Order: sequence, then C-alpha cells, then structure tokens
Amino acid sequence: MLNFILQTGAAAITTAADSMANVTTGIQTAGAAPELTETKISLIDLIMKGGPIMYPLGLLLVVSIYIVIERLLIVSKASKRNDTLIPSLKEMIHSGNITGAIAMCKNMNSPESAMLEQGISRIGQPVLEIRTAMDKSGANEIAKLEKNMSVLNIIGRIAPMFGFVGTIIGVITIFRKISQSGTVEIVQISDGLYQKMVSSAGGLVVGVIAFIFYYWLNARIDRLAHRMEDAQIRFLDMLNEPAK
Repeated sequence: MLNFILQTGAAAITTAADSMANVTTGIQTAGAAPELTETKISLIDLIMKGGPIMYPLGLLLVVSIYIVIERLLIVSKASKRNDTLIPSLKEMIHSGNITGAIAMCKNMNSPESAMLEQGISRIGQPVLEIRTAMDKSGANEIAKLEKNMSVLNIIGRIAPMFGFVGTIIGVITIFRKISQSGTVEIVQISDGLYQKMVSSAGGLVVGVIAFIFYYWLNARIDRLAHRMEDAQIRFLDMLNEPAK
C-alpha cells in the first residue's frame, strides 16, 4: 500500500511539472512579437508616387535651376569692382584724351563702364543732358541683368499651386477607391495619400527654391545698381573739378 501511494504521488508530480512546462512554452510562444519586414523605397520611387503632377513640377525645377545658374554667372561678372576706373577716367578726361576714356569703358564691358561711356561721350553738353543719358543707360543695364528674373518669380508662385492640384487629385483618388470597395483600409488609400503628400511637398520645395534665389539675385542686382549710382555721382562731380 505504501509503495502504491508513493508511486501515485511521483506520477502526479511528474504530470504537474510537464503541465507547467507546456504552459510556460505556450506563454513564451504567444508573447513573441511577430517579425517586421523593413520596406525600403528609393527617392525616385517616392517622387513618382506623387502622380502625373510631378512631371510639370520637375520641369519647373529644371527651368529654375537653369535661370539661377545663367543669371548668377551674368551678375557675378557684372559685379566685379574696379576701384581704379574713376581715377583713370579722371586723368584721361582732364588731359583731353576723351577717345582713350571711351575706349577704356568699351574694353571693360561692364554695366558701370557702359553707363560712364554715355556720360563721357556727351562731355561739353549741359550736365542735365549728361545725367539723363547716364540714367537711361544705367536703367538699360539693370534691365539686362534682370532678364528672366520674372520667370523665376512666377515659378515661385505657381509651383505650390501645382502641388495643391496634386493634393486635390490624391483626395479624389482616396474617395474613389473607398466608394468602389465600400471599406476604408490603409492599403486602398495609401496611393492617394502618397500622391497627396508627395505632390504638396514637391510644389513647396520647388517654390521655396525659386523664391530664395529670386530674392538673393535681386539683392545682388540692387547692390550693383547702388554702386552705379555712386559712380554716376562721382563722375558728375569730377566734371565740375578744374583740370590740374
């Protein structure tokens, strides 16, 4: 009898231990987090998710970059200073070498020298006529520097509007898919959300780039215009000085 009781107790303990092991294994299995698969997407693929509206935005970006580079080269060349220009012209004019002064301005080929050339060629006329001719020449030179700047300004204004159009198209796509399926699931509306957000971001990026460079280039042109005004004043004052 005693042996029977001991054998029964040992079997019960073994069964309980096996049950606890099974429960522990089940808990560990149930608590294990599912493996997540990382999805990578390239920048080009992300941009293309913005839909057809990304093509005109890409064209606007290319045009903006072209205008910025082209204007930057022109403005940088025109902004080169020549601190010896006015003193050299003063020496030539007071010595009667008007032809040499005009030739010097033509060889420099800058907005400042082009304006001064108009004043030198009219020496002997009333000061008002000289000033008027130099004002017109300066305005023409500044207009040349501002060529295509209005296009950059327009791109900065309309690019966000293109992005907004892409946003509207994305919202329409979302509601169309919802109406077709009758349910709202992220898989169904993900394309519309991508198009909505990517097109909006693209329009803003292109607009910001265009606006930044538009105002930066305008600031450089304004500094050059002020320098030309100062050169005009110095030139007119030089004409009133007696020759040494």
